Amino acid sequence: MQSQSTSSQIEAAASQPSRRWFTFSVPSVADVLFITLLLGLSCAALGRLLLRDADTGWHIRNGQLILQTHTITRVDPFSSTMNGQPWYAWEWLYDVLIAMIHRGLGLNGVVFFTVALIAAIFVLVLHIDMRRGGTLLVSLGLVLLALVASTIHFLARPHIVSWLFAVIWFDLLDSASSAKDKGRLFWLPALIVLWANLHGGFLLGFVLLGIYLVGGGVEYIAFADNRETNGKWLRRVGLVSLLSFAASSLNPFGYRLYVHVYQYLSNSFLMNHIGEFLSPNFHGGAALGFVLLLLLSMVALARSRETIRVPQLLVLLFAVFSGLYAARNLPVSAILIALIMAPIASRTIAEARDDPKLTRSVRKLFLRVHSFGERMGKLELSFRSHIWLILAFVLGLGTAINGGRLGSVQFINAYFDPKLFPVEAAEVIAQRNIRDPIFCPDSWGGYLIYRLYPQTKVVVDDRHDLYGEQFLKDYLKVVQVEPSWESVLDNWHVNWVLVPENSALMTIMKVTPQWSVVHEDKTAVLFQRSGHT
Repeated sequence: MQSQSTSSQIEAAASQPSRRWFTFSVPSVADVLFITLLLGLSCAALGRLLLRDADTGWHIRNGQLILQTHTITRVDPFSSTMNGQPWYAWEWLYDVLIAMIHRGLGLNGVVFFTVALIAAIFVLVLHIDMRRGGTLLVSLGLVLLALVASTIHFLARPHIVSWLFAVIWFDLLDSASSAKDKGRLFWLPALIVLWANLHGGFLLGFVLLGIYLVGGGVEYIAFADNRETNGKWLRRVGLVSLLSFAASSLNPFGYRLYVHVYQYLSNSFLMNHIGEFLSPNFHGGAALGFVLLLLLSMVALARSRETIRVPQLLVLLFAVFSGLYAARNLPVSAILIALIMAPIASRTIAEARDDPKLTRSVRKLFLRVHSFGERMGKLELSFRSHIWLILAFVLGLGTAINGGRLGSVQFINAYFDPKLFPVEAAEVIAQRNIRDPIFCPDSWGGYLIYRLYPQTKVVVDDRHDLYGEQFLKDYLKVVQVEPSWESVLDNWHVNWVLVPENSALMTIMKVTPQWSVVHEDKTAVLFQRSGHT
């Protein structure tokens, strides 16, 4: 017996070097996921998908302005109609970061940074899911569904940073509610100082704190045996909530930022007319991914023998509601669902293998799935070096530094798509040295700011919280060619109009004597007021 034990130990010791070499040299599933997203979303035409929103343009220019003046922007510098009016540039820190990246690497760097951040977020979600008890197969499946749901907002905008903070915030908050190390909670005030200066999504942090306070209160009332522990937890979360609120006030606008955000989000007209705040279109791929995630979660909860904790249940309900309420909420909602459901669904599969109500073949299938997932999960967690992930990032960064070229191949080639934006018309405006403000659709304003500022300003762009309800009502009169549309342009002293080809406004303006065509291409038509030079 002693010799057999010694022999087993020798074999195990002999196999350790080869195992270490295997875990060092072979890419993990997380590595493969990161590399696939990094390459798939940054190369060729896919990289340009992240620039299909003009917001990126004014974020870059605002960051450049802050770097030039060493002052955080507080009044609007980009439009003729709001010039000098108070502007809450609440994403100023992101703007500075993205401007610095753009200065060194151009749009290729902007896209690469965003893609790397997206890849890191979903790899982090996978890691957290497995650390919380999810098997590899279940965790990866839910992460991929969350990934599909998030494609609706794969854009080079600051909300991507907010996804990362939401993941870290939830993990700290939820794990501290059951872990022995309650001190993790006190990272939240430090975290929100950054979050509040990067993106308005920091309010989600307070929503989650509120949910856990309510959930903890319910558990305090319902479970008398654990009342002392729940009471300490509630006091701790209450203290952290107060500290986080105080910390979030460390922004250039102080408490006024909360007032501004509330007024913006509570304006029913704006919420009903801004596309990303409307409910998702469930005929699209992203929304279908969210629905499938919901259905699988419902099945897992229905089959689970364990009782889900009240705070987690409330987070699930919040995530489902917010995802169904507005398309822009789909990514964070899907990520929260994946974080909560991965361990629950994994345990549900484990329970099903012993369920006498199921046939033997079905139980055997669940047994194999769970056993394989557990083995793969242990192997996945044994990978430490992630050398392939690091190499892919370094290679991609080097490519971005080299103008997007990898050897003789143009690997990253990011630019604003001329089929979506008035690229040719903007070049005409620059060549003619037109200094008068340009009226264009709000969805084009950010691109014109990027291309023409400071020589030429826009009349309107998609900073809807800046322009307000009445201004946007007048704007809609113009683009929808409602009665008095011409008087609106007169009031705004507009002499140049840039509109999409084949739009209703273009059709009307072509037959209006007051306006003449200066330039026309397949994307846009540029009009000049007759008699104006």
